[in-house]
Amino acid sequence: MRSQLAIRVRSPKTEEDSNGSYWKVDDNRIFLHKTPGTPISSVSYAFDHVFDQTSTNSTVYGLLFKNIIEAVVEGFNGTAFAYGQTSSGKIFTMNGSEGDPGVVPLTVRDIFEKIQMTTDCEFLIRVSYMEIYNEEINDLSAVENQKLPIHESLERGIFVAGLREEIVNSAEQVLELIELGEVNQHFGETNMNARSSRSHTIFRMVIEGRGKVSNCCNGYSNSDAVRVSVLNLVDLAGSERIAKTGVGGVRLTEGKAHIPYRDGKLTRIPQPALGGNAKTSIICTVAPEEVHVEESKGTLQFASRAKRITNCAQVNEILTDAALLKRRRQEIEELCKKLQGSCSDVLEQEILKLRNDMLKYELEREKLAMELEEERKSRKERDECIRD
Repeated sequence: MRSQLAIRVRSPKTEEDSNGSYWKVDDNRIFLHKTPGTPISSVSYAFDHVFDQTSTNSTVYGLLFKNIIEAVVEGFNGTAFAYGQTSSGKIFTMNGSEGDPGVVPLTVRDIFEKIQMTTDCEFLIRVSYMEIYNEEINDLSAVENQKLPIHESLERGIFVAGLREEIVNSAEQVLELIELGEVNQHFGETNMNARSSRSHTIFRMVIEGRGKVSNCCNGYSNSDAVRVSVLNLVDLAGSERIAKTGVGGVRLTEGKAHIPYRDGKLTRIPQPALGGNAKTSIICTVAPEEVHVEESKGTLQFASRAKRITNCAQVNEILTDAALLKRRRQEIEELCKKLQGSCSDVLEQEILKLRNDMLKYELEREKLAMELEEERKSRKERDECIRD
């Protein structure tokens, strides 16, 4: 199954800009031209969708991302990538505005809406928010968690050790966590944008679902089976030529950092989305002004390569005790019995608090185990040096 890939051309910033060289959209193809009907380049690019300046975020989401969100609730992994140069409309596409919500808020609301409609299943959702800044992973939900390592295990697969996860029960709660996380993200000023993202961000939702009765929940084969799917929303840092940004010092370091594909943290964390077990959609944004022609060509060339990514997505159904939903069900049921005399709002808050406390305890225990392991390795290395 090939990744779905689309291009979005933002509106010119001034009326004068719209009269110069710009990119023309013709159905699902895009090519460069100076005046209507007068091509100046024989090269054109074709994609699954090409959105012109009249397209809304809702249109982009509906055609490119909505089917992934529906699949995630049914147990498939999913990933949405956003790529483009600074000031090309990437952040607007992902975040949107009050009148035109972007991919992220539309995704979050859709997930909870679909879950609420699935009455014969129970779900547990946990979220995390991280940035990759100069090849270092920082937790945007907890500023004290910096320079986090990546680990891999048979049970959990690839994961970021020490990353805070929050159990959530509403779209509003998730959007609030994202808003708080954005405050901690690295932004900087360049000649191209007063507030340019200097880091890659990954917002992750882990959705665990289980049928309340055997054979009743979206094709669940066993009432003990738990489906665990992961949704990654990846916002890549702005891509542009260093000479245009007019940056130096720290900003220069941010822009020129080389990230190897095989070893880079950006590609390792959402690894299943890059040729593995996931459904993937990519949106690349393009600035129409003549001054950005070279950067736009670079974006289209990247998109042409990215659309060759092929995945083999399948439902993630497990029968082990690794899933939080299965491990915690008994504790939550016991709490429900104790609080039957309380009102439903109090009951819900108590359950949510218990879940979060348990999750935080496990993360702390995992972090302590890592520190002990590193201490053992250091002691072993010192002993070997002494013997030598």
